[in-house]
Amino acid sequence: MRQTLVQALRGRAPLRAQDLLRSGLGALLGIPVTGLLAHLIASGKASALPLLIPPIGASAVLAFAVPASPLAQPRSIIGGNMVSALAGVTCALAFHGHPALAAAMAVACAIVAMGLLGCLHPPGGAVALGAALAAGPVGAASYAYVFVPVGLCSTLLVLSAMAYARAVGRSYPHRVPPPANVHATQDAPPLRRVGFTPQDIDNALAHYGDLLDVDAKDLDALFREVELQAHRRIHAHILCSDIMSRDVLSVDLHQSAQSALAYMRAHDLRSAPVVDNERRVVGMVRRAELQTGRDGPVEAVVDPFVHKVRPGTAIEALLPILSSGVAHEAMVVDEHRVLLGIITQTDLLGVLYRAHIVEAVALQRAEDAGSFDPAI
Repeated sequence: MRQTLVQALRGRAPLRAQDLLRSGLGALLGIPVTGLLAHLIASGKASALPLLIPPIGASAVLAFAVPASPLAQPRSIIGGNMVSALAGVTCALAFHGHPALAAAMAVACAIVAMGLLGCLHPPGGAVALGAALAAGPVGAASYAYVFVPVGLCSTLLVLSAMAYARAVGRSYPHRVPPPANVHATQDAPPLRRVGFTPQDIDNALAHYGDLLDVDAKDLDALFREVELQAHRRIHAHILCSDIMSRDVLSVDLHQSAQSALAYMRAHDLRSAPVVDNERRVVGMVRRAELQTGRDGPVEAVVDPFVHKVRPGTAIEALLPILSSGVAHEAMVVDEHRVLLGIITQTDLLGVLYRAHIVEAVALQRAEDAGSFDPAI
């Protein structure tokens, strides 16, 4: 009971402790730099009194704590704050003498304007409210507030957040890296060609109705990572030793390319692992390279780049390697790199196919058992 109460009072921390400290440090550095630079630019001299407005503190929370949020991007911070300030000043002038009405209209207009312009930024509501209620010059001079301090401070805050993100290894402005394609073609990588699509995410968000503070591209990356984690969990109990081919045809490092080529043709091999006298894996050789260097030794044409795994490695570790086109096979070796077996794309495909059959049969049996009515 006590533990439940403590958890309820603490709530759920959306950030890890180290990320919270890093975000706090960013605000500690970014806010004074923004204020002092703004004062220097606006007045021409540095001052101990920073030129800041309170909503900039709220913008700093987004920029330093959740830099991946669509609401924290430079367009949102600069555009949202300036559009809101414009709405606030305009409503203050239009409803002069009626501060409550001016404040309500300012916030409402700021929300609509930010939404239409694609720069929604929650602190913009405070900017609009402050602009509508703040005492200042009446008339056209009031619009200077949109640029100084609002526009100036917003821009400097964004620049500070960008510099800090670069210093600590963050990505700001946030961009979702495109999926890697080793062949540099327009096709999606193999693991992304099945399952849900970006259109499915858009349709789901439209059906959900409420605005989520996350970009659709981030959702796509997150969901695919969830799929990958679930796949790893399901197949973590299948080891490389369970599916590898043990009777491996290999080529000796010191034999002639001519004899190796004849050996591979006789066994209809397009590639083969190359081992030394103690059967330690030193690389791979292919028939095309052997044909080119047939007058020399295998050692002259061996490709040292080969993926090696241990027998106790779960097959999920091979999925990114063999499904992306990076490699077509992986060597299973012991702690001394002695060749024990080989796993090809065909081997992996076969076990995954078999595993899904088992899953489907088990699911069907569970459904049949659940729908069985002994009274019938």
